[in-house]
Amino acid sequence: MSSKDGAKKPEALASGIESKFERIRAGGASVGIIGMGYVGLPLALTASDAGFPVVGFDLDDAKVRALNEGSSYITHIAPEKVAGALNSGHFRATADFEELRQAEIILICVPTPLTPQREPDMSYVKSTAERVASKLNPGQLVILESTTYPGTTADLVRPILEGGDLSSGRDFFLAYSPEREDPGNPEFSTKRIPKVVGGDGDTALALAVAFYEQIVPSVIPVSSTGTAEAVKLTENIFRAVNIALVNELKVIYDAMGIDVWEVIEAAKTKPFGYMPFYPGPGLGGHCIPIDPFYLTWKAREYEVPTRFIELAGEVNAAMPHYVVEKLVASLNDHAGKGLKGARVLIVGVAYKKNIDDTRGSASFKIIRLLQDRGAEVLYHDPYVPVLPVTRDHPLLGGMTSEVWGEALFANLDAALILTDHDGIDYQALVERCPLLIDTRNATARFDPVPENVIKA
Repeated sequence: MSSKDGAKKPEALASGIESKFERIRAGGASVGIIGMGYVGLPLALTASDAGFPVVGFDLDDAKVRALNEGSSYITHIAPEKVAGALNSGHFRATADFEELRQAEIILICVPTPLTPQREPDMSYVKSTAERVASKLNPGQLVILESTTYPGTTADLVRPILEGGDLSSGRDFFLAYSPEREDPGNPEFSTKRIPKVVGGDGDTALALAVAFYEQIVPSVIPVSSTGTAEAVKLTENIFRAVNIALVNELKVIYDAMGIDVWEVIEAAKTKPFGYMPFYPGPGLGGHCIPIDPFYLTWKAREYEVPTRFIELAGEVNAAMPHYVVEKLVASLNDHAGKGLKGARVLIVGVAYKKNIDDTRGSASFKIIRLLQDRGAEVLYHDPYVPVLPVTRDHPLLGGMTSEVWGEALFANLDAALILTDHDGIDYQALVERCPLLIDTRNATARFDPVPENVIKA
């Protein structure tokens, strides 16, 4: 369904709404985007590139200062892009949420993590909605982009925004459009990815569609905000389940002496009925490891089991342990050495190649498992000079990346490739490290694969 077919503008609209449509289509409507992270900043730059006047809101003064100086704190977003948006006069950042009153369109791009009990942590969405509610003016369009469970927009955000005298669909307008960012993907930047949109009523949907039509190649309207929320979860659960499948196949084929990577490369030559997914040391990122739990949590409210999804989660969660056990067995077989006291280099801590994003990275879990078993662990990642403090692994915060070179390779017992960044001299690693555990098939370029390389 195209935006032209699916988002029909209501027949009778107040003159103020008519003028809002006109300002949006002309690129003149003012936009406020809350959260200048991996989702909000690319969205802000995309909207400003389209000519919209954009203000980026963030509680982090350091981020605000960096953006207003034309700097970028996200590796795959070039400082030149930020500086260009600033110089155009279409973008600036602020920590003053009083300015939300002037925004005609407000987009919420804040984190939706899990609690330690693996339940949705809606504190960021809730507190942001409360901030917006305190500044909300008649006629404003509010769009939630944070990944969440079906019903969040209608059951959590709308009641908060309606806490005063304003009513959704009459005084202000509410919609949901899930973010579809793929950090570091050069083929699909924000402005090249279609947007799914659900509205709280026809007018809200039509306004949100009109906005996104100005900044992305196509817009797909759906029947409700809940449907749009379910679309995002479906996309990521699809990936989580298929990654779990190839991770399980990896373990099975390894026991049979078969290289799962070779199997996948051959299987993907089939021109129909097959889509390649790749194994790894465990899931990473902000979405794929988290989104399945949002749906399983919500499904319990309806007494519906989610056995398939939960099983996939168990398989993926076991991968760090599998990698460590593979290292233990390989150390014993190749060097007659135990893990305790072994000097182990981790190559790559970002959750995917060529970015600096460590959110949910399996590398953190693997480092802790190795340390807990007495190994001396070092890491090298050209994109992550210092490990951040995280809720799950606070003790790793402050650990620094080692300098790549002969001094690093000296006295290593083993290395684990956990992120296959481009630009790393894998040849040097293969030649100088007595044992290399490759979880990303980064050594596939060597033919034949050296005897000291073990795939895991």
